[in-house]
Amino acid sequence: MIESLRKKMSASFDNMLKDFGGLRTGRASATILDNIMVEAYGNMVPIQQVGTVSVPEARLITVQVWDTSLLKPTEVAIRNSPIGLSPVVDGQLIRIAIPDLSEERRKEICKLAGKYAEQTRVAVRNVRREGMDDLKKQEKNKEISEDVHKKMSDEVQKLTDEFIKKIDASLALKEKEIMKV
Repeated sequence: MIESLRKKMSASFDNMLKDFGGLRTGRASATILDNIMVEAYGNMVPIQQVGTVSVPEARLITVQVWDTSLLKPTEVAIRNSPIGLSPVVDGQLIRIAIPDLSEERRKEICKLAGKYAEQTRVAVRNVRREGMDDLKKQEKNKEISEDVHKKMSDEVQKLTDEFIKKIDASLALKEKEIMKV
């Protein structure tokens, strides 16, 4: 049971790290565009499914769009995304220059990182609640004793505390990275 809870908590943590990867820190990274969805052929698809995302220079991201009819929707998706970038279309290539971040923008990005971390904490606590409810149910159905219930509850709480610590440490690291000029 503990292993299944660990997997769920770990999945939430990994998702947060993926979201952190999409936060702009002043350096170009292809992961910045990971969460951008483009309207293509009547469906919303990830940007990686309409073109090749690459980082040819430290402050430049390019998207080589495969189908010219998707250039405009891809440009609009990037422009309207919350990451605050201005794409420039150059033939079938979309160039995205990564400008230096202002102090104000750095603080906004830190708030967004904090929001991601809080969502992950909530997800981890929900997994803990599921585990605790499951233990109560098992004790009520006489599948486990009260002592086993208590011991398992303590293990679930320790696991939760471990993941909350990891979330907080990752957030502190990301905030430090974002605020570094």
